[in-house]
Amino acid sequence: MLTFLLAILWIFSLLTAGHALLTKRDPRAAVGWIITCLAIPGIGALLYWLLGVNRIRTRSRELQEHGRGMHWLHVDQPPRSNDIANFPDNSTSQPLIKLSDTVTRRPLTYGNKIKVLYNGEQAYPAMLEAINGAQESIYLSSYILKFDQIGQRFAQALIAAAERGVDVRVLVDAFGEFYSFKKIRHQFRGTKVHAATFMPLTLVGSFYFNLRNHRKLLIVDNKNSFTGGMNIRDRHMVENKGNSNRVIDIHFCFAGPICAQLRDAFMEDWHFATKETRAPHNWPTPPIAGEACCRGISAGPNERHETLNWILLGALACAKSHIRIMTPYFIPNRAQLAAINTASLRGVRVDILLPEKNNLPYVAWASNALLFELLEYETHIYFQPPPFIHSKLLLIDDQYALIGSANLDPRSLRLNFEFNVEVFDTETVAELTQHFDQSREKSREISLEEMDSRSLPLRLRDSLCRLFSPYL
Repeated sequence: MLTFLLAILWIFSLLTAGHALLTKRDPRAAVGWIITCLAIPGIGALLYWLLGVNRIRTRSRELQEHGRGMHWLHVDQPPRSNDIANFPDNSTSQPLIKLSDTVTRRPLTYGNKIKVLYNGEQAYPAMLEAINGAQESIYLSSYILKFDQIGQRFAQALIAAAERGVDVRVLVDAFGEFYSFKKIRHQFRGTKVHAATFMPLTLVGSFYFNLRNHRKLLIVDNKNSFTGGMNIRDRHMVENKGNSNRVIDIHFCFAGPICAQLRDAFMEDWHFATKETRAPHNWPTPPIAGEACCRGISAGPNERHETLNWILLGALACAKSHIRIMTPYFIPNRAQLAAINTASLRGVRVDILLPEKNNLPYVAWASNALLFELLEYETHIYFQPPPFIHSKLLLIDDQYALIGSANLDPRSLRLNFEFNVEVFDTETVAELTQHFDQSREKSREISLEEMDSRSLPLRLRDSLCRLFSPYL
């Protein structure tokens, strides 16, 4: 009997190892799972089927085929805008537009207006004003919607809007709810607000615990929308000097055709989370509001390709004079490291701004373990002084900006559901460039000698954290 059970375990493990060999695109992941399956017969295979298979992608396709859930990336791309004559035609922008046309599933849109909102002092009043003035619909998705003063202000405004007949839908990530002892969605019980949780932690859903909806979306009446990196909580009120945990961040307000793409991204997540069947809806096209060209980019484990990673690599390769990167969490993969170093070697100035004191120390330690690889080739890296800066920006040649929720780390690029917007607008890029340069002037540049002079215990700590970087 024991021999029979062992034979079954070995057959199961061999078949599982074969599945990993055929389906894993990363050779390192394939080798790791094959070794695990064969070294721990049965248990290794079970771990693979629980943790190593992208069920989100499979489930997304199944739901989409039945009219629910997230869109699947089809070969047929949406038609380009009729405003192609208004698209930028410089040597930096054109290759990026062509790349995104190919690898994303949304067209570049012309006629948008963008307003940059700094910290909660600017972002929250603008968002609440839009909610209070809503007449038809409010769609809000946030990784963190905390039960604090700011969160309750939003909850009250959303409930009031629903009571006056507005279609209000609120989507919060299940993991993000753990940032608050009380769950604010409980305040929506018994009200007309439709609230849902993205991947609730059920017995089955626990297998997806490492996959998080990190998107921040607010769409009001299909004509005003907000996105960026800012969650909804008191910490983003930076002028409150009494809060030692306050966070600096940037958010963005959009008007124009791009609002339809933010709405579509929200609806994909909503139908995936609620399993509601999609109903045909003739949404009116948002009116022209400005001259900015924008495109929404959805990234996540449901996508067929690592779209955001490809766009990042393409943007780095297209840079002619200057690359500016601001991110709170910086753990680039090998391809991104090579792209940054290649840009620096061909004469492009590369500036990277990182927080000096990170709210996740182990992420900063993992980042420290690879900074020397960039400093060797004259990349300029700066540490920004406290408070913690959560802003995320990629600026290329004063022509292009990539903004949104994604960080430059493996979690954002492979595990999280993220939403970014690429912007071709000289006025917006100029404002963000000025903000970046002013932040750089207040920061401290680090050197290769400084990183090399770390003690052996610190270097061991940093290198150890880097081993776990795919899951930090």
